[in-house]
Amino acid sequence: MNDIMFFLLLFFLIVSTLINPSVVKLTLPSSKKAMEMNKQQITIDVTKDMKYYLNGSATPTSAEQLEDELRPKIAGLTDPTAVLRLDKSLTVQDMVDILQIGSDLKMKMILATQPNSK
Repeated sequence: MNDIMFFLLLFFLIVSTLINPSVVKLTLPSSKKAMEMNKQQITIDVTKDMKYYLNGSATPTSAEQLEDELRPKIAGLTDPTAVLRLDKSLTVQDMVDILQIGSDLKMKMILATQPNSK
């Protein structure tokens, strides 16, 4: 019985690593407090080389196309919310540019951070 449980655990661990191979690697800024959201949301990942990924997509989009890409994604949502996952090496101006797009589309924007590890 233990062998079967071990093989099942091993199988699920291997399969879970293959589910999402195109994950964007970001180093998020840290914060003292963590909060989780239960709403339907759109994630915007921005890498340090200014590549934009919507909802974990494998294909990046440019800053100029970001508003056009977001518009159809928020069309059916009553209270559109975007979670910004910006690399910590980006400037405040980079963040403000994205916040301006969200303001133009009347979206709520939330900045994702990772909790401090003490």
